[in-house]
Amino acid sequence: MVAAFTFNTAENLPVGLLEAISESVHVSLSAVGLLVTGYGVTVAVASVPLAHVVRAVPRRHVLTIVLAVLVVASAGAALSVSYGPLLVARLLTALAQALFWAVMGPVAVGLFPAEVRGRVVGALSVAGSLALVLGIPAGTWLGQHSDWRVPVAALVVPGLVSLVTIAALLPTSRPEEEPAAYGTSPDARRFATVLAAGALSAAGAFTGYTYIVTFLGEVSGFSPDMVSVLFVAFGVACLAGVTLTGALLDRFPWAALTVAVATQAVGMLGLYAAGTEPVASVVFLTLMGAALGPVFMTTQNAMLHWAPGRTDLALAANSGSYNAGIATGAAVGGLILPLCGVRHTFLAGGLLTAGGCVVLLAAGGRGVSGGGR
Repeated sequence: MVAAFTFNTAENLPVGLLEAISESVHVSLSAVGLLVTGYGVTVAVASVPLAHVVRAVPRRHVLTIVLAVLVVASAGAALSVSYGPLLVARLLTALAQALFWAVMGPVAVGLFPAEVRGRVVGALSVAGSLALVLGIPAGTWLGQHSDWRVPVAALVVPGLVSLVTIAALLPTSRPEEEPAAYGTSPDARRFATVLAAGALSAAGAFTGYTYIVTFLGEVSGFSPDMVSVLFVAFGVACLAGVTLTGALLDRFPWAALTVAVATQAVGMLGLYAAGTEPVASVVFLTLMGAALGPVFMTTQNAMLHWAPGRTDLALAANSGSYNAGIATGAAVGGLILPLCGVRHTFLAGGLLTAGGCVVLLAAGGRGVSGGGR
């Protein structure tokens, strides 16, 4: 949980420090933006190949190396005085994160009985969501009141805590012999359906979310200070969403996924339709936030149920497809923004997400095998 919090904070921390980093290393804002987009693309491309390369290595060793890379890369990023070393440190962190999410899920749930695995996935997701509520806001505040390198360097501490704990206490075993190495109800069709729906929902979410600051200011009419408050509310809604969904995952894995994607679609389409009204925009923004974390969490949980082979490779494929959706969504939003305006990015994002919901409903309606409908 500590590692999940640290990785999610590291991934998104530059968003709140773009201007400070830009001035410090003397590059444009768009170049600094590559620290975020390049991170996501690296995770998307590297997840499956890395998981395949280490498929025979004991998970304790893999996680120890992954967390060591996180610690070293965070320290390297904090010590960077130019753009090149900073970018390299970011890409190393992205490679570590790509492997972390592929390996950590099966390891964590394998330590518990099968009937409570959904709650374990939920706990990991709650920790990851805390990055939105605590990690990124605190890191942004600290960077603004000191130097952007301070919050980046601070990530070394929780990284070391995770590293020492895993290295000292996690049992060593062959990956294929671990309790959660394979799906509980292998189903290739349902596996493919979840990948497609997850990618569509990720693309939909980030078609609009990438430009949420512009939307809340230009369309909803909120002041910059109020936008900051709404970001915190968005993070709280995300945390509440994963907490509630985590309690239901073990009993209703398929329904939880479908409801999360449908809620995101309603939130985004509601923002497009009624975003000019401040009260309505807050309501629909909250719905979107309450769904964004649960969508990824429920797709991760689905991999543990319906992976047709090894769960680590399935989770790597899910992480890769989701991050590919993020990159695609940001690009689609960037194309729509100058042509139709920021409001239409939420229309396009809502429709993409609705497409993911249709894919899930159609698969469920055909009676695809597997529990939890």
